[in-house]
Amino acid sequence: MFDGAIIDIFNNVWPLLVLVSIIVLSLRISYLIKYKKEFVFYKEMISFAFILYVLCLFYVVTFQDVSWSTSNFIPFKEMFRYSFGSKLFFKNVLGNMLMFMPYGFFVAYLLKLNKCRFMLFLSLLVSLSIETIQACIGRVFDVDDIILNVVGSIIGFYIFRLIYKIKSNLPDFLKKDIIYNILMVVIIILMLIYMLNVFGVNL
Repeated sequence: MFDGAIIDIFNNVWPLLVLVSIIVLSLRISYLIKYKKEFVFYKEMISFAFILYVLCLFYVVTFQDVSWSTSNFIPFKEMFRYSFGSKLFFKNVLGNMLMFMPYGFFVAYLLKLNKCRFMLFLSLLVSLSIETIQACIGRVFDVDDIILNVVGSIIGFYIFRLIYKIKSNLPDFLKKDIIYNILMVVIIILMLIYMLNVFGVNL
């Protein structure tokens, strides 16, 4: 199910991803060279990944799965319509949480947040904005989506805090940028392998 969603998003967003990637990377590299700033691979990749995530999120919340149902302003009404473990439960409940977990992680990383309440405010603001925009473009407003998005963001925030805590307790030699650069390369390779498998490319 999630593989199908990934294929759908990629097939529709890849031209925009390629164009934005060229623009962002060329500008960022030019900036680093011109002002002689330090290049740290894993930090640059995390920031770049956030930009790509926002582009994919824009597609999902504005173009995908246009709903013909009515708006819902009653909390938990839509959530409890789906049987636990059903396809619709995974798509509409877990899917909404998973969609915003990266947001919580990226924002916590970029802003170095250590308190949940600011993350709560930011995720609520963004999710409320998304639902309002959806209502204005012919889709529906669903308060349950806001709740699930916020929960996903908070989970992402705590994942970041957990990783940050683990990192803080590592020995000094494991805190060097080269270690995280290597780890980032491994993550990118694994993601590429996964994407190739999703699209049916056998290695």
